[in-house]
Amino acid sequence: MLSAIIVAGGSSQRMGFDKLFAVIAGEPVIAHSIRAFERATDVSEILVVARDQRHDEIRKISSHAGFKKVREIVPGGERRQDSVRAGLGRIDREAKYVAVHDAARPLITPEQIVRAFEQCRVHGSAALAQPVNDTLKRADADLLVVGLVDRHQLYAMQTPQIFDRKLIEEAYRGVYAENASVTDEVSAVERLGHKIALVLNDDFNFKITYPRNLPVADFILRERAKNPR
Repeated sequence: MLSAIIVAGGSSQRMGFDKLFAVIAGEPVIAHSIRAFERATDVSEILVVARDQRHDEIRKISSHAGFKKVREIVPGGERRQDSVRAGLGRIDREAKYVAVHDAARPLITPEQIVRAFEQCRVHGSAALAQPVNDTLKRADADLLVVGLVDRHQLYAMQTPQIFDRKLIEEAYRGVYAENASVTDEVSAVERLGHKIALVLNDDFNFKITYPRNLPVADFILRERAKNPR
């Protein structure tokens, strides 16, 4: 049984408005993210973690879209890791695996989810990732270049990140026991010394971070609808 936690608790400060409810390809960003997990056959339940004031709106979106797997909308925390922890505390007790996905990645597909889950079942943990192709430079406080960063074997992490439930729960217990801070679940599991399998992704799965990302995501989703796989 695979439970999905969709993290939707961010403040969208860089956007100036709540990006998760911006409309692309006819629906809010968050609806596209949820739908991919709704359609993924391995996913048995979806928990959306969000700020309290957004719960009613998410319920309306889920009802309008006819989502059947959204079991609960959970209050989010101050930090992303707090929201994930809240989600972990509410998943079905029978769940053996847990997927964590950023709601701000609306281009995720059921096929990507399945590929990551397949590797998780082999290795106990897996995450979508993309090789870093740009030239990377290190700069000082004045933004003056001070050196080159070797991009060989560097990967940009994406979501979903999928784990054996016992492993991710142990990882998060360690994070909070040591008052640590992590930016994603791979970082939490790394602290245990556990290896995470990377699933290389050659399809679009970028995070909506700036207003300029929205028309690009809209175009990609509309093109996919014209040419379904």
